[in-house]
Amino acid sequence: MTTAWTTPERIALRDAVTAFTQDQIVPHLPTWEDEGRLPRELHAQAAKAGFLGVGFDEAVGGDGGDLVDGSIVTEAIVQAGGSTGVLASLFTHGISLPHIIDSGNADLIDRYVRPTLAGETIGSLGVTEPGGGSDVANIRTKAVRDDDHYVVNGAKTFITSGVRADFVTTVVRTGGEGYGGISLLVIDKDAPGFTVTGPLRKMGWHCSDTAELSFEDVRVPAENLVGEENGGFVLVMQQFVNERLGLAVQAYATAQRATDLAVEYARQRETFGKPLITRQVIRHKLVDMQRRTAAARALTRQAVERSIDGSTTDPSIILDAVLAKNTAVEAVEHVVTEAVQIFGGMGYMRESEIDRHYRDARIIGIGGGATEVLNDLAAKLLGY
Repeated sequence: MTTAWTTPERIALRDAVTAFTQDQIVPHLPTWEDEGRLPRELHAQAAKAGFLGVGFDEAVGGDGGDLVDGSIVTEAIVQAGGSTGVLASLFTHGISLPHIIDSGNADLIDRYVRPTLAGETIGSLGVTEPGGGSDVANIRTKAVRDDDHYVVNGAKTFITSGVRADFVTTVVRTGGEGYGGISLLVIDKDAPGFTVTGPLRKMGWHCSDTAELSFEDVRVPAENLVGEENGGFVLVMQQFVNERLGLAVQAYATAQRATDLAVEYARQRETFGKPLITRQVIRHKLVDMQRRTAAARALTRQAVERSIDGSTTDPSIILDAVLAKNTAVEAVEHVVTEAVQIFGGMGYMRESEIDRHYRDARIIGIGGGATEVLNDLAAKLLGY
């Protein structure tokens, strides 16, 4: 039966991304992990292949499609042997460009969106600060208007693609305390007073560069304001549904890849004269891994489809995204742990793919809203 996920066009997209991943990503991934970053050329190659801009309207330079298409790209890259670290780095524009597009500012779209979707430039999103992460309304980085510029002072940390980025869509405080004083500015990397420290050393996502950013009297043209002054909080909140669903897809895709790798290894590995998979305890582990993965995939895909047809400010859709992400996080954390256990000593070796998935999976329950924060948000949305 054909579904929204198995149309001929989407099967062709999956096949194309799979082939690209196997040819252009997998052979080089160990080197990129050691170097701590992806080559800029990969962005141009992905754009030429026709999927860097999947999910972005052709009117702004994208390849068209919606969140289902974007999810298929994610699934295909992970299933073909890629990683969520690759996804975080190659597709950072998925969190750095939507605010600019939603603002409808044609000048900013021409200067930042189009060249990024063409693989010519790299953008990142600057939200998290040294003093806090999920508490966006408590941002401290200040931007003070001075004639036709804003003067920015402050710092950001844990910024994905912050080392390689040419610009940062930055959350700043232009007004008073709370969410009402938040704005978004696009800040060019070469602006005087803008300092980048990194790449930071991390548990996982080794091929995705992460940086600390410092702003000291950085002058940013007022024309780089995204949307209305003090109206940035709404722009940020509108993108959380897509970001959380994207992470949920990464989680269940990783869980499925880890399960498949564990099944393959259990069939090949012999213990006491028999394949590991003949042991009941191993078969039961594998069944449980598959069950949790399937549940996470079903819940997330349902939420993805609903988000396309609805509004990202609809409380029921926000709740769908929160529940999907936390369910998928729970699934992947369990599955990768069990997969490493099934692999035994080999699962602990850096040369094994499952080692990378184990390390990479841990961030998904932190990024895009920590699991505990999202549980509390779910309780409020449910009226508890």
